[in-house]
Amino acid sequence: MAGTVDPSVYRDAVVVLATAGVVVPFAKRFRVNSVLAFVACGALLGPFGLGGLVAAVPLLGAVTVSSAEALAGPAELGVAFLLFVIGLELSFERLKTMRRLVFGLGLGQVWLSALFIGACAYAVGQPAAAAVIIGSGLALSSTAMVVELLSSKRRMTSSAGRASFAILLCQDIAVIPLLFLVSVLGAQAEGGSLLAGLAQAMVQAFGAIAAIVVIGRLALRPLFRLVASTDSSESFMAATLLIALGTGMIAAAAGLSMGLGAFIAGLLLAETEYRRAIEVTIEPFKSLLIGVFFLTVGMGVNPAEIAARPLTIIAIAVGLFAAKSLIVFALARRFKLSLATALETAIMIGPGGEFAFVLFGGAVAAKLLAQETASLVLAGVSLTMVALPFLARLARNWSLRLAVPAAMPDEAKILPPDDHSARAIVVGCGRVGQLVSSMLEEHHKPYIVIDSDPAVVAAQRRAGRPAFFGDATRPDFLRLCGLDEATTLIVSINNSRVVDETVMAARALRPDLIIVARARDAAHARHLYEIGVNDAVPETIEASLQLSEAALVGLGVPMGLVIASVHERRDAYRAELKPADQPARALPRHDRSRRL
Repeated sequence: MAGTVDPSVYRDAVVVLATAGVVVPFAKRFRVNSVLAFVACGALLGPFGLGGLVAAVPLLGAVTVSSAEALAGPAELGVAFLLFVIGLELSFERLKTMRRLVFGLGLGQVWLSALFIGACAYAVGQPAAAAVIIGSGLALSSTAMVVELLSSKRRMTSSAGRASFAILLCQDIAVIPLLFLVSVLGAQAEGGSLLAGLAQAMVQAFGAIAAIVVIGRLALRPLFRLVASTDSSESFMAATLLIALGTGMIAAAAGLSMGLGAFIAGLLLAETEYRRAIEVTIEPFKSLLIGVFFLTVGMGVNPAEIAARPLTIIAIAVGLFAAKSLIVFALARRFKLSLATALETAIMIGPGGEFAFVLFGGAVAAKLLAQETASLVLAGVSLTMVALPFLARLARNWSLRLAVPAAMPDEAKILPPDDHSARAIVVGCGRVGQLVSSMLEEHHKPYIVIDSDPAVVAAQRRAGRPAFFGDATRPDFLRLCGLDEATTLIVSINNSRVVDETVMAARALRPDLIIVARARDAAHARHLYEIGVNDAVPETIEASLQLSEAALVGLGVPMGLVIASVHERRDAYRAELKPADQPARALPRHDRSRRL
């Protein structure tokens, strides 16, 4: 039977899914940012890349996107979902807590960057409206990339992470009036007066926003309460998508952007008890649609145009980065941030961002900005975004060199006891280390705890524990802690590199010492046995054994049988993970307890 479906209809969708499902995970394996992977795929598969060769090589039509316009709808949905999630994160409590940095440092950065860059654009011959849009668009940074880079390095709670997030938060809020500004300037460009266009746009905007807010206040919480009562994840997902898209369509019908309506809906839902559930529900759709947006961004990159004017594009990229970085650095120092924090924040915020593409696209459509100018400037923005991962690494290295050591609490200055007593040494004051310490106390076994965080050590000493500050990977510090007389070394930290270095340092000093170490998984446990631990405790295996124990007892199996079964399985795992030539390192349980 002949097929009735035209495969070409779904070609673009297949290319998008292949990029998101195959190319991006492959890129992440080599630590390439997902945003850069989407942009690179768009440039490669778009009309200026392999898509431009379809006429000569028709076979390429199966793996390329016909045009950026074909993905314009999904890309706009991606922007709407991004603003919807930003609205969800912008609770009034968070803004109140961070108001000094958001409305001080962030607002100052947006205003000064837009003013300076806009003045430069006007000075080189751009019309006033175009200069305003160029300055405003280039003042914004990449929320998607900066947050991902900070999160991947667990730097969101650092001083630079908080400052960067506050600036990005202000920039995200600024996107809404900037989109509104483009629509007003576009109306003026069509022949109407600025005041009349502004008044009409304000009336339409106020009406649309009032409708969304009133309907949202009255209907959102009852709607989600009704949907949640059905206990149907499908219905909850459908309601979430309906709210995000419905409010966007109301705003679009009033002549505003879909993103504005979605943003307001997110703000309203942020105050409800369903906020977290909505964030989890929308995350897969948001990520995929934002990926489509960046794919279309890449399709707008014309390698021939870049090759024709490389020096101009490089000058735009370098000038943009230098101007924004200097402004952010000066403001950060004005707000009394440390030199290291100010430098790292300035480098992270210096490059351009994805909303420049949104604003410039709207400006080109409204005939406020020439296509050639927009393409040239956006090529420079793309170059700064490509360089952002490398700049982030550079920023971290420089900030570490400039960082001033924090004042150490008095409690952390106390040295370990020099009484040559036999005691256990616990490395790490985290939750695991604290539990181990409490068990040693319960059984009246002498011990000390060491940790590399002075604040944690001070807190533990105030709680009455014998905690000391120092680096357990250094042999001289281990000797200072009494390793020569120690009965046992218990490594409880979750940093596998530090665990390995601590174990090797201790084993080199004391070949006979009992060493028990926390392992990330079975493979790490096997490695620890190879470098000399007596017992390695893999987190994944122990968690599964405890879950099994609780489940079997709950199912009515006698406690004695369950405990015996768990012990047998633990011993079997231990025997499997230990090297064949190391059968006698781990002492029997009664021997270990006697040594302690």
